[in-house]
Amino acid sequence: DEKRAENAMNDIKRRNSKADIICHKLDLSSLQSVRQFCEQVVRNETKIDVLINNAGIAFTPEWQTMDGFEMGFGTNHLGHYLLTLLLLPLLRNSPKARVVNVSSIAHIIGSIHFENINLRNGAYDPQKAYAQSKLANILFTRELAKRLGPDTNINVYAVHPGAVRTEAARNMGAVKRFMIHIMMKIIAINVDKGCQTTLYCAVDESLDRESGCYYDNCLRVDDMFANATDDRSAQQLWELSADWVKLEHRYRL
Repeated sequence: DEKRAENAMNDIKRRNSKADIICHKLDLSSLQSVRQFCEQVVRNETKIDVLINNAGIAFTPEWQTMDGFEMGFGTNHLGHYLLTLLLLPLLRNSPKARVVNVSSIAHIIGSIHFENINLRNGAYDPQKAYAQSKLANILFTRELAKRLGPDTNINVYAVHPGAVRTEAARNMGAVKRFMIHIMMKIIAINVDKGCQTTLYCAVDESLDRESGCYYDNCLRVDDMFANATDDRSAQQLWELSADWVKLEHRYRL
């Protein structure tokens, strides 16, 4: 939402008059929009120090992106996948660059449905779709770190921000939305607390030697479920994603 982005930008400038901020439009559910955004950034910037992939559309009806992908998978994974790979040259220009992929604890119930990635023919379920996309965020993180290698200047992290009071349930039906609203008032944290793990992975110098890991509450989680550490699935997802977004050869790692 460009108006809300502008309001946020102005709010930051009021708090810090020296803040130098530019707002560009980006629709992660459109691969064309991702490409246009990246072209604009590449024209105007010489390097990127931190890229935070924070989109997290959730619990929608059975919607499709402009490119025909299931909305959650297309936005949360494919949009970020293409964005990151197209911006990789600028990330390489930074002495120390970081990519932070905002995932979710919901990944533990997720599977990558390679045989029906768009969950068509009656397979669609909002929770299943969300969990698949959040698992994809972690597998993408692991595979990107692996392909960049140990001598890279780019570190990659996946995070669970916690149960945060956001508008993620806005696409649910009225009854479910009311129930989620009541539950979130009881157990959820505010946005200031919810961004702490993301900020930790974006700036904390103690993580300089770590990459490809998953963090929750500013702690690295080593005891992960098998679905999030399946290297074969991570590789297959990467290669299929490159084909799905029609990634140019020069950007393929």
